[in-house]
Amino acid sequence: MLTHKLTLASLSLQEIKKFVQLQEGKVGTYGWNNVEDLAITPHEQQQLIEVRSHLINRDTTLMNEATIWSRAIYPLLLLAESNDIEAWAEIPLSAQYKTFTLEGVADGVLGRNVAGRLEAPYLVVVEAKRGIDASTPVYQLYGQLLAAARLNWELTPQNSVEIFGCYTIADTWKFLRAEIENIDTEQPTMRLEYSREYAEKLETETIFKILKTIVARYQ
Repeated sequence: MLTHKLTLASLSLQEIKKFVQLQEGKVGTYGWNNVEDLAITPHEQQQLIEVRSHLINRDTTLMNEATIWSRAIYPLLLLAESNDIEAWAEIPLSAQYKTFTLEGVADGVLGRNVAGRLEAPYLVVVEAKRGIDASTPVYQLYGQLLAAARLNWELTPQNSVEIFGCYTIADTWKFLRAEIENIDTEQPTMRLEYSREYAEKLETETIFKILKTIVARYQ
């Protein structure tokens, strides 16, 4: 059967809908982002204060993407590490479905480190590009979620795979939860839930708690 090659960085909604039954839900509070009562340790609290201190008096809208990544995004991913679940950057993603392939690179990943390689991505991160030629990061993230789900399914085949993602614009984070079913069929189904946007300068702790909650689901 002829398979179509889809490039993550340039994915469109039309391409995704051609191969996937897409069910886009609502922005809301779900079990995975309802973190108000989640406790964090004094050590974690101190580290979050340090991360925030590098942002609070900075104009993040004027920083370039590499600076934002190093100051704001990657430090929180590192803090969310637990046991063998680690934060990695610039991770190639390649996945083969029945009728299409996905190829590209994730800006960031939280996943399981096995013998020095990232074997199972649980959270994929897209850092949105800015400028007049920039495209929406949403569909690129959809593609990365599909790729990560397929890779995890190959390790542990199951009827439904849960996977998380987020995209960042400057220091603002937006999280997605995806549930992909019928992965080994000609047209898989992807159901999506969305968080609201979180501004890291003001909500560093909330963002970290969501990351921590996601990681805990895979322990």
